[in-house]
Amino acid sequence: MAIDISSEELTLLRSMAQRFPSVNSAAAEIAALSATQALPRESIHVVSDVHGEYKKLRHIINNASGHLRPLVVSLFADQLGEVEIQDLLTTIYYPQEMTAHRVGHFQNPAERTSWVRQTLTRQFDIIRSLAAGHRREAVTRLFPDDSRELFEELLAEKGSGRGHFIDSMLVSLAARGSDLTAIRGASRLIRNLSIDEIVVAGDLGDRGPRLDRVIDYLTQQPRVAIAWGNHDASWMGACLGSDVLIATVLRISLRYRRLSQLEEGYGLIISPLERLAREVYADDPAERFRTKGSGLRDDLLMARMQKAISIIQFKLEGQLIDRHPEWQLESRKILHKIDVRNGTVEIGSRSHRLLDRLFPTLSADAPYELSPDEELCVTRLRESFVASDKLWAHMSYVVRNGSMWIRRDDALIFHGCVPVDASGKTLSVTVEGKTVSGRALFDALDSLVRRSFREPEQAAARYGDWFWYLWSGARSPLFGKDRMTSFEGHFVEDRDAAKETKNDYFSLINDAAFCRSILSEFGVRGDGIIVNGHVPVKVDKGELPIKKGGNAITIDGAFSEAYGDRGYTLILGPERITIAEHHHFESVDDAITKGADIIPTLTTVRDYPTPRRVSDTSDGEEIRRVIATLERLIVAYDEGVLLESNPRSSKGVTASLH
Repeated sequence: MAIDISSEELTLLRSMAQRFPSVNSAAAEIAALSATQALPRESIHVVSDVHGEYKKLRHIINNASGHLRPLVVSLFADQLGEVEIQDLLTTIYYPQEMTAHRVGHFQNPAERTSWVRQTLTRQFDIIRSLAAGHRREAVTRLFPDDSRELFEELLAEKGSGRGHFIDSMLVSLAARGSDLTAIRGASRLIRNLSIDEIVVAGDLGDRGPRLDRVIDYLTQQPRVAIAWGNHDASWMGACLGSDVLIATVLRISLRYRRLSQLEEGYGLIISPLERLAREVYADDPAERFRTKGSGLRDDLLMARMQKAISIIQFKLEGQLIDRHPEWQLESRKILHKIDVRNGTVEIGSRSHRLLDRLFPTLSADAPYELSPDEELCVTRLRESFVASDKLWAHMSYVVRNGSMWIRRDDALIFHGCVPVDASGKTLSVTVEGKTVSGRALFDALDSLVRRSFREPEQAAARYGDWFWYLWSGARSPLFGKDRMTSFEGHFVEDRDAAKETKNDYFSLINDAAFCRSILSEFGVRGDGIIVNGHVPVKVDKGELPIKKGGNAITIDGAFSEAYGDRGYTLILGPERITIAEHHHFESVDDAITKGADIIPTLTTVRDYPTPRRVSDTSDGEEIRRVIATLERLIVAYDEGVLLESNPRSSKGVTASLH
């Protein structure tokens, strides 16, 4: 008797039958998946607020947030000295640079071959140890194609008696100068097995030197997820052609002298802005706009460029606020309250003395209208941003691999906050005609971001203002403050005028009951934990990343050198949740020549009485669903609803009787 099966399920089973064309193949996959359930849960490393610090990000990925060192020490403590262990670690961290460094020290080809063989043997001792926690297929899938057979032999070498075969392969590779490629591939494999997934809780760029290199390195990792931050939103909006966010991105890049990421990284032109600064701001001392750091360009020119783009930003923000009265941001329009003659500006109910009185492009009659020179500058900048293929590729990657919030088992990860009032009630925003709050607000904004990158030609006009709201809107989950006081910071002496008030969420997350309510809304049951970035932990003032209620943690640890040069990784492991606190990392050269490393300070956030298995995770839930489907596929084969492929046929065609 045929099983009761809907047309929808039949479509699913036909698709599944393409991969598993027989009862035996489906049963074998069920067996493998069932065994996978008993493996240790994957290791997830969560970082936040990288802000362009690609050197440090690269290092903590390479050393698995400090977790590779103790593994290597435990494996080789009886065989290798401290210097040899450090050389092995550095080879794993920086194989390209380390092999290039070692090549110059070999006396002859035999010495090189011996070092390569020895290094690979030790690397695969590490790989076998790491592979014990993974399904074999998941390990071999990470093998580089050009070294696959060699790696299969090395993985199985212990007890295989095929060492001579491996030696012969290496001699042949060395004759063609390809032997060092195997070491580089093995190093990547070790790193990829050490971290199953990297999650970035927002703010990939700004302040630090190279957003482009941060994203370049993330694209090389096998599994990455991104919870968008407000700085990510500003770059996404700029990529789509939002004038106000192009101005914002340029202002911050100029403030921290990060022009290499614009010109070298993304091929963007800033000459229109440079011309505007030279011609319109030629006599302006721009003392309030002195940039941070040093560089090749003239300091005064950089200050004038920053001032010029800042005024453009403030004008464009005023226009945007007029387009959206529903956002109730009228108080953030300040230019029309400037009294140039008296050198004052009215903010709120107070008049403040201006620290800078030169506004060469400001019209008293139309303060938010761009001058002809500014209009031309913005047009050319927009053309450059929209035309950058590299910028589009990077921001598309951030969208594809990102979301407004991420759940990993009992961890809820998002960048900023759930906007609430003082009582903890969620605050609403009207998104495309629908008033939403809490999780519904996150999901509505998530959908908007994704659709904007599917419709790039219309995105700036249709969605660009929303990216600005994500960047600095009062109820944006990525911002979480009442206002962004860039104007006050430059032009007003009174520090109180530049005060930004954080949403009540940031105090309420010290309350365990409040956190449980947020976790529940996002589908996290039981003993969950909220993970945020965005607000730097003031370690020097005694602040801790773990909040008082014990079920919320902030992992913005001042990763950027401009913020403090520390940083955190939250490690979700099978036995515990750990936070690793990092310190300064100077350079790859120091790692090669001096053995420099980041050995983090570790703090246990939560211990599990019994180590967690894959079956305890959301991946386990998905595996159980796949097993159930495979079992239905076997029944469909048994009942004749679907025909198994002829085992002698190479075509593997599956047919339906109905």
